[in-house]
Amino acid sequence: MPDMVALAPPSLRARLFAAAGIVGPAVFIADWATLGARAKNYSPVSDAISELARMHAPTRPAMTAGFIVLGAALPTYAVVLHEHLDGPAWQFAAAHGVATLGVAAFALGTPTSGTIHGVFAGLAYACLAATPIAASGPLRRGGHDALARTSIGVGLACAAVLVASVVGPTHVHGLLQRIGLALGDAWLMTSAAAIAKSAR
Repeated sequence: MPDMVALAPPSLRARLFAAAGIVGPAVFIADWATLGARAKNYSPVSDAISELARMHAPTRPAMTAGFIVLGAALPTYAVVLHEHLDGPAWQFAAAHGVATLGVAAFALGTPTSGTIHGVFAGLAYACLAATPIAASGPLRRGGHDALARTSIGVGLACAAVLVASVVGPTHVHGLLQRIGLALGDAWLMTSAAAIAKSAR
């Protein structure tokens, strides 16, 4: 059977692929916000999002699903980002998705998974922050100076807050993590919405 997405008009295909850049982060944010607020013996301020997907945690299935949706959506969005923006931003976006799938695959709670989980989480953090920073150059060359400055600012802020979530006070680890991820995800969703609008 022919690939219906491949047969779709270019504008429709672009909108569908861009939608992945909105749906993936939105589902992920809604997931950790809702589950974190309802989970017992869990604090969204001090506890990491990954604790919601810890082995045997009652919230593990739902939170793991959120990781998988995000991880699968971003490489799809990266395809249309590559088509609309020069430079390596699309590669960082795709890598962020792949690293997120690694986070889901190696959940906390086993003797060996913790270290591997941490490596994938670190890669996901780095790629998320790098995506808007990498996009700033092509945006500036395209005459979008304000957007370029905003992208650099968002990327640097995302990186700074995520680093602080790792090396900073543990009692606000979860809060800092959520702020950092939300900054990066907001850029992804905004850029995806802009691509979808331009494809109409």
